[in-house]
Amino acid sequence: MFKPKLLYNLRMDNLSKLKSIPVTVKSGEKVQKPQGFTAIRDGIKSKGGDNPAPLERKPDWIRVRIPSGGKYAQVLSNVKANRLATVCEESKCPNIGECWNAGTATIMLMGDVCTRACRFCSVDTGNPRGWLDLEEPANAAESVRLMELNYIVLTSVDRDDLDDGGAAHYAACVRAIKEVNPQTAVEALTPDFQGRLECIETVVDSGLTVFAQNVETVRRLTHPVRDPRASYDQTLSVLAHAKKHRPDVLVKTSLMLGLGETDDEVRECMDDLRSINVDIVTFGQYLRPTANHLPVERYVTPEQFEVFRNEGLAKGFLEVVSGPLVRSSYRAERVLEKNNVGLK
Repeated sequence: MFKPKLLYNLRMDNLSKLKSIPVTVKSGEKVQKPQGFTAIRDGIKSKGGDNPAPLERKPDWIRVRIPSGGKYAQVLSNVKANRLATVCEESKCPNIGECWNAGTATIMLMGDVCTRACRFCSVDTGNPRGWLDLEEPANAAESVRLMELNYIVLTSVDRDDLDDGGAAHYAACVRAIKEVNPQTAVEALTPDFQGRLECIETVVDSGLTVFAQNVETVRRLTHPVRDPRASYDQTLSVLAHAKKHRPDVLVKTSLMLGLGETDDEVRECMDDLRSINVDIVTFGQYLRPTANHLPVERYVTPEQFEVFRNEGLAKGFLEVVSGPLVRSSYRAERVLEKNNVGLK
Protein backbone atom coordinates (compact mmCIF):
# COMPACT_ATOMS: atom_id res chain seq x y z
CA MET A 1 0.00 0.00 0.00
CA PHE A 2 1.42 3.45 -0.08
CA LYS A 3 2.40 7.17 0.86
CA PRO A 4 5.03 10.81 1.76
CA LYS A 5 4.59 13.39 -1.09
CA LEU A 6 5.55 12.46 -4.67
CA LEU A 7 5.29 15.09 -7.24
CA TYR A 8 2.41 14.94 -9.50
CA ASN A 9 1.56 15.41 -13.06
CA LEU A 10 1.90 19.11 -13.32
CA ARG A 11 3.00 20.77 -16.49
CA MET A 12 4.95 23.32 -14.52
CA ASP A 13 8.60 22.28 -14.61
CA ASN A 14 9.38 24.30 -11.50
CA LEU A 15 6.88 22.45 -9.31
CA SER A 16 9.60 20.47 -7.54
CA LYS A 17 11.22 23.75 -6.59
CA LEU A 18 7.93 25.04 -5.23
CA LYS A 19 7.50 21.91 -3.13
CA SER A 20 10.89 22.43 -1.50
CA ILE A 21 9.92 25.89 -0.21
CA PRO A 22 8.68 25.89 3.40
CA VAL A 23 4.89 26.19 3.47
CA THR A 24 3.06 28.26 6.08
CA VAL A 25 -0.40 26.87 5.32
CA LYS A 26 -1.61 24.77 8.24
CA SER A 27 -3.65 21.59 8.08
CA GLY A 28 -7.29 22.45 7.44
CA GLU A 29 -6.57 25.83 5.83
CA LYS A 30 -6.89 26.88 2.19
CA VAL A 31 -3.86 26.52 -0.05
CA GLN A 32 -3.37 27.88 -3.57
CA LYS A 33 -2.49 25.19 -6.10
CA PRO A 34 -0.13 25.86 -9.05
CA GLN A 35 -2.95 25.05 -11.49
CA GLY A 36 -4.90 28.10 -10.32
CA PHE A 37 -7.50 26.69 -7.90
CA THR A 38 -7.61 26.44 -4.11
CA ALA A 39 -7.91 23.40 -1.88
CA ILE A 40 -8.15 22.52 1.81
CA ARG A 41 -4.83 21.20 3.09
CA ASP A 42 -5.18 17.61 4.35
CA GLY A 43 -8.82 17.47 3.23
CA ILE A 44 -10.71 18.53 6.37
CA LYS A 45 -11.27 22.12 7.49
CA SER A 46 -9.85 23.21 10.81
CA LYS A 47 -12.33 23.25 13.66
CA GLY A 48 -11.54 26.91 14.29
CA GLY A 49 -12.33 27.79 17.88
CA ASP A 50 -13.00 24.18 18.82
CA ASN A 51 -10.23 22.17 20.38
CA PRO A 52 -10.07 18.79 18.61
CA ALA A 53 -9.00 15.81 20.65
CA PRO A 54 -5.22 15.34 20.55
CA LEU A 55 -3.77 12.57 18.42
CA GLU A 56 -3.92 9.24 20.20
CA ARG A 57 -0.90 7.47 21.64
CA LYS A 58 -0.20 4.45 19.48
CA PRO A 59 0.36 0.99 20.95
CA ASP A 60 3.75 -0.69 20.83
CA TRP A 61 2.84 -2.95 17.91
CA ILE A 62 2.47 0.03 15.56
CA ARG A 63 6.02 0.97 14.71
CA VAL A 64 6.96 2.83 11.54
CA ARG A 65 10.49 3.02 10.22
CA ILE A 66 11.76 6.27 8.74
CA PRO A 67 11.86 5.70 4.96
CA SER A 68 15.36 5.29 3.56
CA GLY A 69 17.42 3.02 1.33
CA GLY A 70 18.76 3.01 -2.20
CA LYS A 71 15.64 1.71 -3.91
CA TYR A 72 13.48 4.20 -1.99
CA ALA A 73 15.65 7.05 -3.24
CA GLN A 74 15.47 5.70 -6.81
CA VAL A 75 11.68 5.50 -6.78
CA LEU A 76 11.42 8.99 -5.29
CA SER A 77 13.73 10.38 -7.96
CA ASN A 78 11.82 8.72 -10.81
CA VAL A 79 8.45 9.91 -9.57
CA LYS A 80 9.64 13.48 -9.24
CA ALA A 81 11.27 13.42 -12.66
CA ASN A 82 8.00 12.31 -14.25
CA ARG A 83 5.84 14.79 -12.28
CA LEU A 84 3.72 12.08 -10.70
CA ALA A 85 1.82 11.94 -7.41
CA THR A 86 1.76 8.88 -5.21
CA VAL A 87 -0.91 8.04 -2.68
CA CYS A 88 2.05 6.75 -0.69
CA GLU A 89 2.92 10.36 0.06
CA GLU A 90 -0.46 12.04 -0.15
CA SER A 91 -2.12 9.73 2.37
CA LYS A 92 0.90 9.52 4.71
CA CYS A 93 1.19 5.75 4.39
CA PRO A 94 3.30 4.13 7.12
CA ASN A 95 4.71 1.55 4.68
CA ILE A 96 6.26 3.83 2.09
CA GLY A 97 9.83 2.83 2.88
CA GLU A 98 9.15 -0.91 2.78
CA CYS A 99 7.12 -0.80 -0.43
CA TRP A 100 9.42 1.55 -2.32
CA ASN A 101 12.50 -0.45 -1.34
CA ALA A 102 10.68 -3.50 -2.71
CA GLY A 103 10.20 -1.65 -6.01
CA THR A 104 6.45 -1.21 -5.57
CA ALA A 105 4.65 2.12 -5.65
CA THR A 106 1.12 3.39 -5.98
CA ILE A 107 0.77 6.21 -8.48
CA MET A 108 -2.09 8.64 -7.86
CA LEU A 109 -3.68 9.82 -11.10
CA MET A 110 -5.54 13.04 -11.95
CA GLY A 111 -3.86 15.24 -9.38
CA ASP A 112 -3.52 15.57 -5.64
CA VAL A 113 -6.82 17.40 -5.04
CA CYS A 114 -9.98 15.38 -4.40
CA THR A 115 -13.50 16.70 -4.91
CA ARG A 116 -14.66 14.78 -1.84
CA ALA A 117 -13.87 15.19 1.85
CA CYS A 118 -13.91 11.84 3.61
CA ARG A 119 -13.22 12.32 7.30
CA PHE A 120 -10.45 9.71 7.45
CA CYS A 121 -8.40 10.94 4.48
CA SER A 122 -5.59 13.50 4.37
CA VAL A 123 -5.62 14.17 0.62
CA ASP A 124 -6.31 17.85 -0.12
CA THR A 125 -9.95 18.69 -0.99
CA GLY A 126 -11.11 21.18 -3.60
CA ASN A 127 -12.51 21.63 -7.11
CA PRO A 128 -9.91 21.16 -9.87
CA ARG A 129 -12.39 22.64 -12.38
CA GLY A 130 -11.77 20.05 -15.06
CA TRP A 131 -7.96 20.26 -14.97
CA LEU A 132 -6.10 17.21 -16.24
CA ASP A 133 -2.48 16.63 -17.20
CA LEU A 134 -2.68 15.26 -20.72
CA GLU A 135 0.92 14.09 -20.47
CA GLU A 136 0.15 11.88 -17.48
CA PRO A 137 -0.42 8.59 -19.38
CA ALA A 138 2.99 8.85 -21.05
CA ASN A 139 4.68 9.97 -17.82
CA ALA A 140 3.15 7.11 -15.85
CA ALA A 141 4.27 4.57 -18.45
CA GLU A 142 7.80 5.96 -18.48
CA SER A 143 7.97 5.94 -14.68
CA VAL A 144 6.99 2.26 -14.56
CA ARG A 145 9.64 1.49 -17.18
CA LEU A 146 12.36 3.33 -15.27
CA MET A 147 11.46 1.60 -12.02
CA GLU A 148 11.43 -1.78 -13.78
CA LEU A 149 8.21 -2.74 -12.04
CA ASN A 150 6.48 -6.07 -12.53
CA TYR A 151 3.43 -4.78 -10.67
CA ILE A 152 2.03 -1.27 -10.41
CA VAL A 153 -0.95 0.01 -8.46
CA LEU A 154 -2.80 3.01 -9.88
CA THR A 155 -5.23 4.98 -7.78
CA SER A 156 -6.72 8.44 -8.02
CA VAL A 157 -8.58 11.18 -6.28
CA ASP A 158 -12.33 11.46 -6.88
CA ARG A 159 -12.98 13.82 -9.78
CA ASP A 160 -16.67 14.62 -9.62
CA ASP A 161 -15.92 17.78 -11.63
CA LEU A 162 -15.35 15.62 -14.76
CA ASP A 163 -18.26 14.34 -16.83
CA ASP A 164 -17.06 10.73 -16.59
CA GLY A 165 -15.29 11.05 -13.25
CA GLY A 166 -12.00 10.65 -15.10
CA ALA A 167 -12.69 7.10 -16.32
CA ALA A 168 -11.38 7.71 -19.86
CA HIS A 169 -8.20 9.32 -18.55
CA TYR A 170 -7.72 6.47 -16.09
CA ALA A 171 -8.09 3.90 -18.88
CA ALA A 172 -5.65 5.85 -21.07
CA CYS A 173 -3.03 5.63 -18.32
CA VAL A 174 -3.50 1.86 -18.00
CA ARG A 175 -3.22 1.34 -21.76
CA ALA A 176 -0.09 3.50 -21.98
CA ILE A 177 1.58 1.54 -19.17
CA LYS A 178 0.73 -1.80 -20.80
CA GLU A 179 1.94 -0.62 -24.21
CA VAL A 180 5.35 0.37 -22.87
CA ASN A 181 5.53 -2.37 -20.21
CA PRO A 182 3.54 -5.35 -21.50
CA GLN A 183 4.94 -7.62 -18.77
CA THR A 184 3.73 -5.35 -15.95
CA ALA A 185 0.54 -6.29 -14.11
CA VAL A 186 -1.68 -3.30 -13.33
CA GLU A 187 -3.98 -2.94 -10.35
CA ALA A 188 -6.47 -0.05 -10.40
CA LEU A 189 -7.87 1.28 -7.13
CA THR A 190 -10.55 3.56 -8.50
CA PRO A 191 -13.18 6.08 -7.41
CA ASP A 192 -16.80 4.93 -7.44
CA PHE A 193 -17.59 7.12 -10.50
CA GLN A 194 -20.89 7.93 -8.74
CA GLY A 195 -21.96 4.37 -9.49
CA ARG A 196 -22.04 4.86 -13.29
CA LEU A 197 -21.59 1.39 -14.69
CA GLU A 198 -20.34 2.51 -18.12
CA CYS A 199 -17.43 4.28 -16.41
CA ILE A 200 -16.52 1.12 -14.52
CA GLU A 201 -16.53 -0.82 -17.78
CA THR A 202 -14.23 1.74 -19.39
CA VAL A 203 -11.60 1.14 -16.71
CA VAL A 204 -12.06 -2.62 -16.34
CA ASP A 205 -11.66 -3.10 -20.10
CA SER A 206 -8.36 -1.20 -20.25
CA GLY A 207 -6.05 -4.17 -19.56
CA LEU A 208 -6.17 -4.60 -15.78
CA THR A 209 -5.21 -7.57 -13.67
CA VAL A 210 -6.94 -6.32 -10.51
CA PHE A 211 -9.84 -3.87 -10.11
CA ALA A 212 -10.36 -2.35 -6.65
CA GLN A 213 -12.79 0.06 -5.03
CA ASN A 214 -12.67 0.46 -1.28
CA VAL A 215 -15.73 0.01 0.89
CA GLU A 216 -13.56 1.61 3.65
CA THR A 217 -15.76 0.70 6.65
CA VAL A 218 -18.83 -1.24 7.72
CA ARG A 219 -22.31 -0.25 6.61
CA ARG A 220 -23.33 1.53 9.84
CA LEU A 221 -20.26 3.79 9.83
CA THR A 222 -20.20 4.69 6.13
CA HIS A 223 -21.48 8.11 7.14
CA PRO A 224 -19.87 10.08 8.71
CA VAL A 225 -16.63 8.23 7.78
CA ARG A 226 -17.06 8.71 4.02
CA ASP A 227 -18.14 11.72 1.99
CA PRO A 228 -21.95 11.94 1.55
CA ARG A 229 -21.56 11.25 -2.18
CA ALA A 230 -20.15 7.81 -1.39
CA SER A 231 -22.21 4.95 -0.03
CA TYR A 232 -21.80 1.37 1.10
CA ASP A 233 -24.31 0.02 -1.41
CA GLN A 234 -22.85 2.10 -4.23
CA THR A 235 -19.42 0.56 -3.66
CA LEU A 236 -20.95 -2.93 -3.56
CA SER A 237 -22.66 -2.17 -6.87
CA VAL A 238 -19.37 -1.04 -8.42
CA LEU A 239 -17.53 -4.15 -7.26
CA ALA A 240 -20.34 -6.48 -8.34
CA HIS A 241 -20.55 -4.97 -11.82
CA ALA A 242 -16.79 -5.10 -12.34
CA LYS A 243 -16.76 -8.83 -11.55
CA LYS A 244 -19.85 -9.56 -13.64
CA HIS A 245 -18.53 -7.57 -16.60
CA ARG A 246 -15.05 -9.16 -16.55
CA PRO A 247 -14.98 -12.38 -14.50
CA ASP A 248 -11.31 -12.86 -15.43
CA VAL A 249 -10.30 -9.67 -13.58
CA LEU A 250 -9.67 -10.02 -9.85
CA VAL A 251 -11.84 -7.72 -7.70
CA LYS A 252 -10.53 -6.28 -4.45
CA THR A 253 -11.62 -3.99 -1.61
CA SER A 254 -10.31 -2.73 1.72
CA LEU A 255 -11.54 -1.81 5.20
CA MET A 256 -10.03 0.34 7.93
CA LEU A 257 -10.61 -0.94 11.46
CA GLY A 258 -10.71 1.09 14.64
CA LEU A 259 -13.43 3.57 13.67
CA GLY A 260 -16.03 2.15 16.05
CA GLU A 261 -17.12 -0.98 14.20
CA THR A 262 -17.86 -4.23 16.03
CA ASP A 263 -16.27 -7.55 15.13
CA ASP A 264 -19.67 -8.87 14.05
CA GLU A 265 -20.11 -5.91 11.70
CA VAL A 266 -16.78 -6.76 10.08
CA ARG A 267 -17.98 -10.30 9.56
CA GLU A 268 -21.27 -9.06 8.07
CA CYS A 269 -19.28 -6.90 5.65
CA MET A 270 -17.21 -9.89 4.60
CA ASP A 271 -20.43 -11.79 3.91
CA ASP A 272 -21.71 -8.89 1.77
CA LEU A 273 -18.47 -8.89 -0.22
CA ARG A 274 -18.42 -12.63 -0.78
CA SER A 275 -22.06 -12.54 -1.94
CA ILE A 276 -20.94 -10.44 -4.94
CA ASN A 277 -17.80 -12.55 -5.58
CA VAL A 278 -15.14 -10.11 -4.38
CA ASP A 279 -11.85 -12.01 -4.57
CA ILE A 280 -9.50 -10.11 -2.22
CA VAL A 281 -10.04 -8.04 0.92
CA THR A 282 -7.51 -6.20 3.07
CA PHE A 283 -7.83 -5.04 6.68
CA GLY A 284 -5.69 -2.37 8.33
CA GLN A 285 -5.71 -0.12 11.38
CA TYR A 286 -7.14 3.38 10.91
CA LEU A 287 -4.55 5.96 11.97
CA ARG A 288 -5.77 9.51 12.44
CA PRO A 289 -3.77 11.72 10.03
CA THR A 290 -4.44 15.08 11.76
CA ALA A 291 -6.35 16.39 14.77
CA ASN A 292 -9.12 17.54 12.38
CA HIS A 293 -9.91 13.98 11.32
CA LEU A 294 -11.98 11.28 13.02
CA PRO A 295 -10.43 9.97 16.23
CA VAL A 296 -9.33 6.37 16.62
CA GLU A 297 -11.95 4.46 18.61
CA ARG A 298 -9.80 1.38 19.23
CA TYR A 299 -6.50 -0.19 18.27
CA VAL A 300 -7.17 -3.66 16.93
CA THR A 301 -4.60 -6.19 18.12
CA PRO A 302 -2.43 -8.18 15.71
CA GLU A 303 -4.12 -11.31 17.05
CA GLN A 304 -7.57 -10.03 16.06
CA PHE A 305 -6.31 -9.12 12.59
CA GLU A 306 -5.16 -12.71 12.24
CA VAL A 307 -8.60 -13.92 13.32
CA PHE A 308 -10.23 -11.83 10.58
CA ARG A 309 -7.77 -13.20 8.02
CA ASN A 310 -8.56 -16.80 8.91
CA GLU A 311 -12.30 -16.15 8.96
CA GLY A 312 -12.11 -14.43 5.59
CA LEU A 313 -10.26 -17.31 4.01
CA ALA A 314 -12.85 -19.70 5.44
CA LYS A 315 -15.58 -17.59 3.83
CA GLY A 316 -13.97 -18.15 0.42
CA PHE A 317 -11.84 -15.09 -0.31
CA LEU A 318 -8.87 -15.85 -2.55
CA GLU A 319 -6.68 -13.84 -0.17
CA VAL A 320 -7.14 -11.74 2.97
CA VAL A 321 -4.28 -9.38 3.82
CA SER A 322 -4.75 -8.34 7.43
CA GLY A 323 -2.54 -6.47 9.88
CA PRO A 324 -2.22 -3.19 11.80
CA LEU A 325 -0.14 -1.38 9.17
CA VAL A 326 -1.77 -2.94 6.10
CA ARG A 327 -3.15 -0.50 3.53
CA SER A 328 -5.15 -1.47 0.46
CA SER A 329 -2.12 -1.56 -1.84
CA TYR A 330 0.42 -2.84 0.67
CA ARG A 331 2.82 -5.22 -1.11
CA ALA A 332 0.06 -5.81 -3.64
CA GLU A 333 2.43 -7.70 -5.92
CA ARG A 334 2.64 -10.50 -3.32
CA VAL A 335 -1.05 -10.85 -2.63
CA LEU A 336 -1.48 -14.09 -4.55
CA GLU A 337 1.26 -15.87 -2.62
CA LYS A 338 -1.43 -16.60 0.00
CA ASN A 339 0.85 -15.91 2.96
CA ASN A 340 -0.58 -12.61 4.25
CA VAL A 341 2.26 -10.94 2.28
CA GLY A 342 4.78 -12.14 4.83
CA LEU A 343 3.18 -10.50 7.86
CA LYS A 344 3.86 -12.10 11.22
